[in-house]
Parts: sequence; structure tokens; C-alpha cells
Amino acid sequence: MSKRDFYEILGVSKTSTDVELKIAFRKAAMQYHPDRNPGDSEAEARFKEVNEAYQCLSDTQKRAAYDRFGHAAFEQGGGGFGGGDGFAASMADIFDDLFGEVMGRRGGGRGSARERGSDLRYNMEITLEEAFHGKAATLKLPTSVSCEACDGTGAKKGSKPKTCPTCAGHGRVRAQQGFFAIERTCPTCQGHGEVIDNPCSACSGTGRATIERTLSVNVPPGVEDGTRIRLAGEGEAGLRGGPSGDLYIFLSVKPHTFFQRDGADLYCRVPISMVRAALGGKITVHTIDGGETEIKIPEGAQTGKQIKVKAKGMPLLRGRESGDLYVQISVETPQNLTKRQRELLTEFEEESSHQTHPEATGFFAKMKELFGK
Repeated sequence: MSKRDFYEILGVSKTSTDVELKIAFRKAAMQYHPDRNPGDSEAEARFKEVNEAYQCLSDTQKRAAYDRFGHAAFEQGGGGFGGGDGFAASMADIFDDLFGEVMGRRGGGRGSARERGSDLRYNMEITLEEAFHGKAATLKLPTSVSCEACDGTGAKKGSKPKTCPTCAGHGRVRAQQGFFAIERTCPTCQGHGEVIDNPCSACSGTGRATIERTLSVNVPPGVEDGTRIRLAGEGEAGLRGGPSGDLYIFLSVKPHTFFQRDGADLYCRVPISMVRAALGGKITVHTIDGGETEIKIPEGAQTGKQIKVKAKGMPLLRGRESGDLYVQISVETPQNLTKRQRELLTEFEEESSHQTHPEATGFFAKMKELFGK
């Protein structure tokens, strides 16, 4: 029985690129994989056929020979592509491509004893005033640094780590099981690719030591709640001389007694007397920068009236502009009246008309019209 055309098996044309070949191979391999078709001899045969076709066409020289001579190019001792180590290697590639990381490994690279240190997080709480002006802070935090006794190698002074004899420095070992190979982390070196016969006594072979460090950090003006500051290389030291991780400082801004923040704008609720609201006038309010500003209250101001004070809000982060301050008026009803005050208010009420209280007059007029009472 003659062999099927390799391009036909993969469902691609002779002009297909390497990427198109790989995509077609992955799709067909998944479709006919023995694990997805248990006991199906036909699917198993197709699976081997797909693998054989891809091994040929994915090799530039073999593909050129196949395009010129067809299957005859590999007859007369040329060898097939269906079994042996090539088949096992192809199966490992399938799992690498389809599932990304095989047992925590990306690609087929060599294991490394040098591992990047972990990133660290530090939570810092600041006041709204500090968020306005900015702040130079000093932090003290425990962290791992490179061991000075062994220069971060993890090996005793005068000795060096050795290549792992189990995995030959790859950090992974491969076991053949049926039609495919399974890789796992090397049990001897734990994926580092190296072993230490004489570990450093100061760090027990980790290459790291824990100390308390003092760091300076500048909080820029205008930061908001949740702002993250990154200090590159100030995280945990890498394992056995590896690069350090980063330190991330997460800022939280304390609630303020008087001001509420919305982006770069500030809001402040200011209670005023009923008389001041009726007659109008000027009041003085404090601002977040520590100063004061004078605000004009219009005659007849009602509760909820907002007065805008331009550029008295928070500075924009890494910008030259500032938000605004919005002063919200709250009219306070007088309490604990004296006898004379009651007499005056009663007299005022008798002199009032619908023009004095247009909103209340209109409301009750509409209610009477609606309910007829």
C-alpha cells in the first residue's frame, strides 16, 4: 500500500509556512492522540502518520528532499520518522506547545541554579496632607540579601556547585512511557541543574541571608489611594546568586476629617446659619495646602448649594495642574431658642409670604391641587 502524501496528511499546501505546519500538526495530534481515542487502532495509526509527516516537513533539508523526490527520498536506508527517540522528542514538543509549561518549564532550556528572588509588598498609610505635599519616607523591613560568606553561590568558600549527575545540568529528567515522554523536575537538584557538595554554613546552601534593611522612598505629590510604587531590585535576593526581585509599595490614604476626595477634586461640607444663608455674606474656610480662602455666600442660599474654589484641590500626579475645591453649603436650623428669639421668629413668620418661601408655597399648592384638600 502506497504512503499518503505528507501535505495531505496534515491538511496543508506545499507553500505552507513553518507556523502553518505547526498549527496543523498540533490540531491533528490532538485529534488522533491515543489518550483521546483509547482502544482505537485506526486513530493510533493516524497519530503515527501525522507525527511522521510533521517530522519530515518541519525539517528544512528533509522537506526540500521530499518536495523534489517524494517518499523515494527516504527509501534505500533513508529511514522513516515514525519511532525511536525522534518520536519521543516529538511527543514532548506536542505537550510543550499545547499546554505551555510542562511541569513548570517553559520551552526546553537548561535548568539553572540562579533563581530570581521573590517580589515583596509593603503597605504604607499616609495622610491626605502628605498625599498633597508628597513625602520622603524611611522604611525598615526584613528581607533576604545575598550571603556575603559565599558570595551568593550557596557553596562553602573555596568550593563550587557541581553539575547535577542525574539530569546532566538540565534540571529535568525524561521518562519514556509508550508513545510519549513525560518530563518532571529532577529529584536530585530540584530543577536547579547543580548540586552543592559543601554547602555554606552561614546560609545552609541557599545563598541568602535575612537582615533588616533601611530604605528611603519618595512619595510624589498627588498620589491616590491604591497607588503602587516600584523599587527595582529591592525585593528578596535571588537564590544562589540570582537577581533580586522588586519591592512594591502600596499606598493607602487615611480618611480626612473635613475633606472628601474625588480624583483631584476635594469636597468640603460647611454649615452656616439660617440668617447667613438668607442675607448672604462671606465666610473663611481652610484649604488642604494649610492656607485659608474667603467664600462669598449668595443671598437665599439653600442646603446643597456648591461653591467652586478653583485650583484648591489636589495636585495631579506628575503634573503641574491641580483640581478644585467644592464647598457645599448646609443651612442649619436654629435650636435651643430663647424667648426673645422665638418672638422674633414668630414675627418673621407672620410677615412672610409666598415670595419669602417660594418652594414651600409651590409644594403645598401642588399637593392641594393633586389631592383636592
